[in-house]
Amino acid sequence: MPPAGDDSVWTSPLYRELVDELLRMSRRKTHLYPGATLEASAFAILWTLSDGRPRTLRDLGEELDLEQSTVNRQVNAAIKHGYLERFEVEGQASRLIQRTVAGVEAFEHDSRLRAERLERVFADLNPGTPEALLHELRAFNDAYERTYTRQHESAQR
Repeated sequence: MPPAGDDSVWTSPLYRELVDELLRMSRRKTHLYPGATLEASAFAILWTLSDGRPRTLRDLGEELDLEQSTVNRQVNAAIKHGYLERFEVEGQASRLIQRTVAGVEAFEHDSRLRAERLERVFADLNPGTPEALLHELRAFNDAYERTYTRQHESAQR
């Protein structure tokens, strides 16, 4: 194993710095907001359901890229807190999950906290704009997903 800081595995020092910044983002406790109601997992589920379309557990697992047992545990916790509810649809084996009124209210409350933090962050961002960051992040995520998909398909052959 190379010593810490060994750049020999990287084709460019820039890539090592990019990985460092991406790891820095993932370590940051961005889900902690003073006065927040929801845990990060409940917020993510409510975010997914914010388009108003109910989902099955399988749908949520796929959209959130979570194992079935994980999404099941998270949904059950959110149901216990009154943020989600399950309901049956005639002719369909899987029950659907949707937001409750309390879930919508908690989601809107915590969304405002996140929006306020982003406004403060972008006010402090120099140089740069939220539009430029969005453009670059979207392009990066799209390229990352294409690359991942190609690698995954190639590995399965």
